[in-house]
Formats: sequence, C-alpha cells, structure tokens
Amino acid sequence: MNTTATLAQHLASTLGIQNLKNIYWNQSSPVLYEQALNRQEGKISTDGVFVAYTGTFTGRAPNDKFTVDDAGSHDKVWWGKVNKAISEEHFDKILADATAFLANKEVFVQDLLAGASETDELPVRIVTQYAWHALFARNMFIRPDDLGRKLDITEPQFTVIHVPDMQADPAIHGTNSTAFILVNLSRGLVLIGGTHYAGEIKKSIFSVLNYLLPQRGIMSMHASANVGQAGDVAILFGLSGTGKTTLSADPNRALIGDDEHGWSDDGVFNLEGGCYAKVINLSPEQEPLIYKTTQTFGTVLENVVMNEDTRQLLLDDNSITENTRASYPITQIPGSLYPGKAGHPKHIIMLTCDAFGVLPPISKLTTEQAMYHFISGYTAKVAGTEKGVTEPTATFSTCFGAPFMALHPSVYADLLGKKINEHGVSCWLVNTGWTGGGYGVGKRMNIHHTRSMVNAALNGDLDNVETRTDPVFGLNIPVACPGVPADVLDPSSTWTDKQAYTDKASRLAMSFHQNFAQYSEGVADSIREAAPLVGRD
Repeated sequence: MNTTATLAQHLASTLGIQNLKNIYWNQSSPVLYEQALNRQEGKISTDGVFVAYTGTFTGRAPNDKFTVDDAGSHDKVWWGKVNKAISEEHFDKILADATAFLANKEVFVQDLLAGASETDELPVRIVTQYAWHALFARNMFIRPDDLGRKLDITEPQFTVIHVPDMQADPAIHGTNSTAFILVNLSRGLVLIGGTHYAGEIKKSIFSVLNYLLPQRGIMSMHASANVGQAGDVAILFGLSGTGKTTLSADPNRALIGDDEHGWSDDGVFNLEGGCYAKVINLSPEQEPLIYKTTQTFGTVLENVVMNEDTRQLLLDDNSITENTRASYPITQIPGSLYPGKAGHPKHIIMLTCDAFGVLPPISKLTTEQAMYHFISGYTAKVAGTEKGVTEPTATFSTCFGAPFMALHPSVYADLLGKKINEHGVSCWLVNTGWTGGGYGVGKRMNIHHTRSMVNAALNGDLDNVETRTDPVFGLNIPVACPGVPADVLDPSSTWTDKQAYTDKASRLAMSFHQNFAQYSEGVADSIREAAPLVGRD
C-alpha cells in the first residue's frame, strides 16, 4: 500500500533523502494553496489568486544549467555552450549536500506525468521545499488523479529534487554560481537550487524529454498547438515572448497546449497539463482568455506587482521584471483539450520577434525554407526572459528552443523535415516583432493584424493569394490578407527611410548567413539555398 511512511523509506533508500520532518504527498491544489498561504510563501490578490515572488532570479539561469557527462550521455548529448558538462563527482557532491540540506525539513512531493500520450509518457516526481512550487508543478504537468490513476511509489522515472534555499559553492561543487540546475540523464535525476524561479522545474523536464523522445522517432517541439473544428491541427514554434501562448489561445480553436509538444506516428500530443504565460501588459481586450486566468482560483502568479492596500493586480507594472508569469491548468482555457492529443498538423507557423523590424509579418515557406528557418531559429531575447537581459537582443536559437535541446540540431531538423513531407504540411513564418523601424524607433506589430494573418493562413484564405518575393530574404509574401492593410504586409513600406530599411535588412540577412555557417556540414544543398538572397554565394 502507498503510504507516506513507505515513500519516506523509498526516498531514503534510493536518493538518500532521510530524517525529514514531514512529507506532504500528492496534496490537492486547494490544500497546497492553503499550505502556501499558511506558510507565508506568497500573497493573495483581490480575486483570490496566489502571488509568489522569486527574489534575485526572475527568469531562467542558463549559465547555471549543466548536464552530467557520463558513459550513457557522452556520445549523445550536443555538448557546448547550451549543454555544459559537469562531472559525476561534482553531481554526487551536490546531491549529498542537497539531501543533507533537507534533513529535518518539510517537503512537498508530487507524482505527475509529462506527456499526454500513454505510450510515450514520462512519470516524474517533484520533491520541493515549498508548497507553492508543488502547486506550480501540479499546474504544469499532467495530474494522474484527473485520469483516475495513482502512480506507484516506484513508478516515476525522473525525480526533481528542488532546494531553492540551498546555495552551491562553485569552488566545491563545480558550478558557475550559487544557483544550479543539474540534469543527470543516466540516473533519472534533476537537482535545482539557489533559485526560486519556478520555470526551472518545467524546463528541466522539457530538456529531458528533448533527449528521450527523438531517440524513439518522436519529434519534440518548443511550440504551442491548437486544433480547429474540422480537426485541422496547427503547430506554432517560437521562443518566449514571440506569441506562442497568446496566438494559440484562440476562442475558435481548441488549445492542445501552449509551449511543449511531441509529434509521434499517431499525431501531436502535449507534454504538459498547464500553461505558463507571460502576463506583462496583459489586457482583457487583446488576450481575454489568458487575462481571465489571472482572476481564477488555482492560478499561480510570479512576480506580479500588486497594490499593497487593495491587492489589485498591476499587470502593466514591470518594476520587478518584464517576465511576469501566470501558471494555470490548461483546463482554465475554455474548450482546451486535456490531456492534449490530436492528429497530424496541417499547418506549421514559425513565430519570430524581429527586433530590427525588417522581416515580413507573414511569409509562405517552402519545405526547404521551413527547414532553414527552423534550424536558424531567429528571434529576439525578450527583456526579463533570462537573467541579465534588460532589452530585446537579436539572437539565433536553434530549433526555436536551443536552451532545451539536448541532442544535435540535425536530429530535430531531420525529424521535422521528414514529418512535413509525410503529411503535406503548409509552413509559414510570422514576425510578431517590430515594424516601421527597429526597437526604439518602430512599433510592435498590431496583435489584431497578427491574429488576422494567422487565421487567414489556417483557414486557407492565403492558399491561392498572389505572392511577391522579398528581394532581401527571398520569402514569399502575400500581397493581400483579409483584415490587414496591404502596406503592413510589405515591411519596407512601413519605413520612412527606405535606405535605412535596406541597410538594416541586408545586415540581418548577413547575420543569417554567418549563423548558418556552423551547420554547413550535414545539411542538404537545397536547405542552404533557402537562405536570404542578399549575401548568398
């Protein structure tokens, strides 16, 4: 029989976590909510939503994430700037210190599932110091009790030991700073400490899935997905801040998921059971479905400023961070699918936030262009998404999710190309960034125009529309789109200084070429030839 005493014995024998003061195991969301308030882990808003503050780290800490380099992972992991290696000896030292740190403390344990496909799910266990982090995990992963299941004590295949109050010593532990996110792929363990930012929990498991799933022939994707009434599935790739969550939460389409998906031989499935949406400057007019979640019980808000007297949320206040977040079960979005499963996609939309304001707002991509832009992953790091980023910065993030890609980019690119061709998928590049000039000069794309373009693509309204070839990037731009002024579709026409546009666009084109040079080997000539026209050899 599963009992807390049996769990305590299991944690002690398998992980060395022992002498715990108390274990709160698989508590329901309301109970965790009460625990978090009673323990003064956060505050409550005027609408009854739990609000937590994460201190120094208000975003991910990519420089503090490491993967254990051992016999099982050495020849598979894409080692480098993204996947930095740490030794087994250093991992064991931190693990020993983390388990000792938890002695005589209370912990909250949640046994959950990552992956809505029963044949490809990953049972995970979250062991954390804080009730609100347990509630966050319960929001973000799939809850077995929702499915009428109860995981056995020994069933979880990956365990996250979350000790945000513990500080690492780089001289002893081999870390970059006092914070650490360590992934041991061979032993099924993740260690997180020195940071209270809850997103590290979900993204560490996403990194694990990006390692495991492609080795089974399943495409893992940093993407949102939804499905229309006719069963037409759309995948939306993009980094944080590009609009994945906003554009996928469409009242006319069922939400499959907002951030992480797998694509198997059976179709698309969500890797999560919740959403983690940015809420800075959120408005009920432009994003009504997500806005409603900030007023709904069960949501966890991170670093959202409140009026201290009234506890009214101040969603436009970025004094703590631009990266304010809402974590909520996906069932809070009306019409969402839970667990999120659907068929093969009909459309793929690659979202980019162009800080220079020169990419077209929408372009139809050939398969080769889709592969090129997927591998390139051009966008901008949005302020607050990562520690130290204070304003949008142009960047290339392989596969629109380099920080979470454990394998070489060619693995994911080959899988995507294979599936696009097998299922006849239409592909689009959508710029949700700036128009009429770069950051500081132009303005952000109108969300209503972007929605109109995305809807037109998904509804087939752009299938037979005349297109023109962009002279810089070689992209096929529709000359007309329902609900969008024609001049908006042509980025050069929105600039007052045409020569400044040409110069800026040409420089960005050259940046594409320079970045792609690192992938020249092993990439087909047809994909390299899909590069921007300016600067092409």
